Amino acid sequence: MGSGYWSTDVYSARASYRASTGASAFAYSDGGATAVHPDLDPRGVTVRESRDSDDHPESLAIGVLFDVTGSMGTVPRTLQTKLPDLLGLLLRKGYAEHPHILFGAVGDATCDRAPLQIGQFEADNRMDDDLGKILLEGGGGGQMHESYELAMYFMARHTAIDCFEKRGRRGYLFMIGDELAYPAVKRREIANVIGGEPDEDVPVAEIVRELQRMYDVYFIIPEGAYHAGSRKLKDFWRDLLGQNVLYLDDLDAVCETIALTVGLGEDAIDLDEGLEHLEEAGSDAGASVSRALARLDASRAPVAVSSAPAGLGTPGPSRTTRL
Repeated sequence: MGSGYWSTDVYSARASYRASTGASAFAYSDGGATAVHPDLDPRGVTVRESRDSDDHPESLAIGVLFDVTGSMGTVPRTLQTKLPDLLGLLLRKGYAEHPHILFGAVGDATCDRAPLQIGQFEADNRMDDDLGKILLEGGGGGQMHESYELAMYFMARHTAIDCFEKRGRRGYLFMIGDELAYPAVKRREIANVIGGEPDEDVPVAEIVRELQRMYDVYFIIPEGAYHAGSRKLKDFWRDLLGQNVLYLDDLDAVCETIALTVGLGEDAIDLDEGLEHLEEAGSDAGASVSRALARLDASRAPVAVSSAPAGLGTPGPSRTTRL
């Protein structure tokens, strides 16, 4: 997947049509669906691919997975309305010339009907289609845990990305949520939700290490979400991802935060330049993005290329990983 080109004109025409007819951008979920859309069902999926093509000879894989339970259910609606801002920054400002974006959703494998939903890596308006197919279940287990570890397992073992396989460049994975992952990826849940089964449960720290080989992994905690102020939550994700835990005080700034994080990671901008780009685009997200990325920007310094990502608690000193 990942051919074609994003068109803001096509996006705007669709939005105008929905507005004139009263249709929802999330017609599948808002229409009363109760199960994962077949196109987003991970069960039986061998691999989701981000492959180079004539249109995109140097693709860059970007995954965006968000909790759709409880107070987090508004996240996909925010992402959908801000897609032109995200793509505009990535493309027009040269942060990533050939982005392939995958959207997905996370629930709770212990109780939800839709514990994991995974789209395709797309370069054109089909990424908007994938967002619109997401089931906004709104459940969750009520135990301050969601199955982020299952989503990370899928991304680590069921994706194939040419930026890494051909060029030794990690992709990006952003998770947006306000709860903890479970301590381990359970064999039974892998079998039930994805299919196949490892010999034993996989500890969450182990799957994070595996995932960080292919992706720079970030966890975004939006202020105002139910558990956003929890010290336990912050400590949990900081122990796993170090400075790659981003605290965002305005959910409406999530697309701009993702775009500037990619720009920083690709050495296309520094934070001040990115904030100038937001101002040029007429965005009012600059202050929130600045606060979210200040720690990440301050940590950046020229370093030698590493032969592998750093261990838990750091994002790895270099974007390039030798295979």
